[in-house]
Amino acid sequence: MRKKMFILVALFLCVGFSLFADDGGWSIENSLDMVWLFLGASLVFIMQAGFALVELGLTRAKNGVNIVMKNLMDFCCGAVVYWIIGWGFMYGNVGLDAAGEVIAGKIIGLSDFFKGPMDGGAESATFYRDWFFQVVFAATAATIVSGAMAERTQFKSYLVYTCFISAIIYPISGHWIWGGGWLADLGFHDFAGSTVVHSVGGWAALMGALVLGPRHGKYTKSPNGSIVIKAFPGHSIPLAMLGVFLLWFGWYGFNGASTLSGSSPDIARVCVTTTLAASTGTIGALFTSWIWFKKPDASMSMNGALAGLVAITAPCGVVSPGAAVIIGLIGGILVVLSVEFIDKVLKIDDPVGASSVHLVCGIWGTFAVGIWGNVEGVAVGFLHGGGFAQFGVQFLGVLSVGAWAALTSLVLFIIIKAVLGLRVTHKDEMMGLDQSEHQTEAYSGVQFFSNT
Repeated sequence: MRKKMFILVALFLCVGFSLFADDGGWSIENSLDMVWLFLGASLVFIMQAGFALVELGLTRAKNGVNIVMKNLMDFCCGAVVYWIIGWGFMYGNVGLDAAGEVIAGKIIGLSDFFKGPMDGGAESATFYRDWFFQVVFAATAATIVSGAMAERTQFKSYLVYTCFISAIIYPISGHWIWGGGWLADLGFHDFAGSTVVHSVGGWAALMGALVLGPRHGKYTKSPNGSIVIKAFPGHSIPLAMLGVFLLWFGWYGFNGASTLSGSSPDIARVCVTTTLAASTGTIGALFTSWIWFKKPDASMSMNGALAGLVAITAPCGVVSPGAAVIIGLIGGILVVLSVEFIDKVLKIDDPVGASSVHLVCGIWGTFAVGIWGNVEGVAVGFLHGGGFAQFGVQFLGVLSVGAWAALTSLVLFIIIKAVLGLRVTHKDEMMGLDQSEHQTEAYSGVQFFSNT
């Protein structure tokens, strides 16, 4: 019986692929690409749940509803504005030349707004596939900001800035690298978005936290004039850990499907390097925190996993498993040092360490391409005889994208603060944003005893 079922399924698949192959030139390879990119995009979409759970678990229970609402609206608002103008800025062209050939913009795209061909042919199918795959990346860049500004941001203001990030800030710098812009022409390599997605989101997160200011009671003066830094423990480490596992799972779509081909032999290597970097990132953060704090810190270990994943996102397609082990390990160490530096030296309150994970480790992963890259014609780092040319291009990309993302985000938050207001009142913050902003509770009927 099982043998007959297997034969029937095999015949069905063969007939299906044959129909695809005969449908206006839609080949088996096109079909594999379609399935792989939609599967990958779905995995990346699951990362929204991962971000929500990490942020939820690492913040206080009185803000739980606000946290998940922000993560929901990141995607909903982002998808609409990315369809309206974001895609056009990122992948559009700037016109046609005298011969009717498309002129690619080097700074920004200016076509394909409100795009959605309805001819039902290959062009239509390819556009919808590519748009769906890209919109989940745009949503990821926007949702990074949520954690850094958690527990004290007005909900209406959050909706405004998340739209601007998905519609303008992310797509324009994305065009430079993935849309055929000037950095792409120079040979800048970012396989799945250490800079395009994570550093852009990390810069916006850092600027947002800076303009917003710390949570009340985070930094206070002692009688002798020294600054006392108070920790606000998250209310559910298990929820945050579940979020990390969901993010790790989704990253196989984030990196793996960035091959953009369901028949690419690179898929396996990309997933292996991703796995190893995430693992050593966790190990690096675990032992660094164990030495630093005299305990194996759970939240730092979780951020170590994410640090390794962010760091390997740019180089995963051009480095060996051995290099991935080192890249992830260094990322895990860096994230602990960065969290401490941003909190204790810069006095910027980032409740979940988003700036450290996504900005610092995104930069590190981008540099790693220029160090360990080893694919001729794509990216060759100085450890493999490529000289410092690739590293120089990577450095230029980090600087230019960083300047764009930091400056535009800073201006955006300053304008929102002046026009709408960015922060809730002291009373509302003490009450919790669930009650003050949404008039509801994350855990109805449960009493939490806290003066924070």
